[in-house]
Amino acid sequence: MKFRKNFKIGNKFIGENNRCLIIAEISANHNNNFSITKKLINSAKKNGADIIKIQTYTANTLTIESNKKDFRIKNKNPWSKQKNLWNLYKKAETSDKLTSKIFQYSKSIGMEIFSSPFDINAVDFLEELKCPAYKIASPEINHIPLIEKVAKTKKPIILSLGLAKKEDIDLALKTIKRVGNNKVTLLQCVSSYPAPINEQNIKSINEIKNKYKTLTGLSDHTKGFIASVSAVVMGAKVIEKHFNLTNNKSVDSFFSTSEKEFKIMVDNIRLAESSLGNGKIVISNSSIKNFNSRRSIYVSNKITKGDTITKDNIKIVRPNHGLHPKFYKYVLNKKSNVNLEIGDRFKLKYVKKK
Repeated sequence: MKFRKNFKIGNKFIGENNRCLIIAEISANHNNNFSITKKLINSAKKNGADIIKIQTYTANTLTIESNKKDFRIKNKNPWSKQKNLWNLYKKAETSDKLTSKIFQYSKSIGMEIFSSPFDINAVDFLEELKCPAYKIASPEINHIPLIEKVAKTKKPIILSLGLAKKEDIDLALKTIKRVGNNKVTLLQCVSSYPAPINEQNIKSINEIKNKYKTLTGLSDHTKGFIASVSAVVMGAKVIEKHFNLTNNKSVDSFFSTSEKEFKIMVDNIRLAESSLGNGKIVISNSSIKNFNSRRSIYVSNKITKGDTITKDNIKIVRPNHGLHPKFYKYVLNKKSNVNLEIGDRFKLKYVKKK
């Protein structure tokens, strides 16, 4: 079974012949506040997002309430303020009630929305909300029961590869294929927050596409927009970026993109897409008007009928109305059969035939 190169997520097209799908990832930036979440969705729509994504989990489905060494947060970033995984996920989780309201509101304003489930029960819940697609987060790449559950819905699946070894990717795709799902997009990703720009390995997007024969994209955790724009130039058909309101503080705000930054990213992605063209080697429409700036052969000194044509009386110059320069050597040292003035267009018929 081959993976499809064109399909829809809800009412949004994704494919080789479509523009890049830009996902605004809300993650924990909702702060468990519906009013803030509505502002996030409205702003994402205003600033060019194609689709909204949230995360569906609770602390209980991700970890254990423990302060033992294994569960303490060791990374030196703002997450460490939460001390352990339970505290972090408890602060960041999205309740079922809020999730339902988010789905309902997003759809009411014409914004498609989907989610990353982190356990099997979350998939059942999201199915009740008619979630149109599913994202498998980088840490869940080895959660085969979850991947199988999602695949069985036959809905599009987006997988991030930030923590995936080759064998993980192979097993995940084998699992998806086995249940007959052929709508897959693989995202290059660096699972670091924020992620270093010099580790993005944007060239891998083509490698992923060629090796796994899927649509590809980037889950971008960098600051700024360079990685996302570069990815689109390399063929990415999905860009996922964490999105936040300008002055909204949350556990994920330290690596999320502000409204202004997101708009700049979207604008530059669309500009980059417009520059790609169709790949055919042709003269552009705007260049055609300057076609006459090419060179051609003109008379540079007066020529009398019977004179020998030399480099002293013809010249390859602009504009392009005269004889093609490829004939320059051919006409040299031949006789002219007409009288010509300086500035006359030289023509092949002006050369005497032997």
